[in-house]
Amino acid sequence: MQFEIAGRRPRTDPGAIVAPTAVLSGDVTLGPNAVVSFGAVILGDDGPVTIGPGTVVREHVVIRAGRNHPVHIGAHSLVGAHSALYGCTIEDEVFLATRVTIFNGARIGARAEVRIGGVVHVNSVLEPRAMVPIGWVAVGNPAAIHPPSAHEEIWAVQQTLDLPGTVYGVARLPDGSIDMRLVTERAVVAARRGRWTRVDADEDAS
Repeated sequence: MQFEIAGRRPRTDPGAIVAPTAVLSGDVTLGPNAVVSFGAVILGDDGPVTIGPGTVVREHVVIRAGRNHPVHIGAHSLVGAHSALYGCTIEDEVFLATRVTIFNGARIGARAEVRIGGVVHVNSVLEPRAMVPIGWVAVGNPAAIHPPSAHEEIWAVQQTLDLPGTVYGVARLPDGSIDMRLVTERAVVAARRGRWTRVDADEDAS
């Protein structure tokens, strides 16, 4: 299914392959031979999403651009099932395994790997050909790679990367917490602005 929002609609190359239950919404561009599988949701409602030639997006992936954080995925990369990519840049020939999460402002270098359940944190940069092991966390610029048990080490870097400001546009409270009332109120306002219009398959802009 494809949707237009605020005059922005998906653009799919004639050679791209999109499963019937995938959702493309807003400013989404698919290059030649890109594949988007069943249940994937790609949201360009708040910013552009560009997926390069020959890149494969597996089942139930969520890709979402932010107002200040477009998503760019280069050529011949693979995004594993149940992964989530938010406002990030993925260079060419990257392998993202199942259940990977990449946060806003992150950059994954060419031919890098993030293995099953790996995380690349907000504003973190994974160097070309680097590898994040199963379930580990990459944080910082350049990214240091930690096991999930190393919470204190991860937090020491993470707290300098401004997740709430980067993702939600709000500052941390003095005690270090996030004002979730403000975050959710802004999300409701943004959702109310959205008016999705379905684009029939034979009308999608290519």
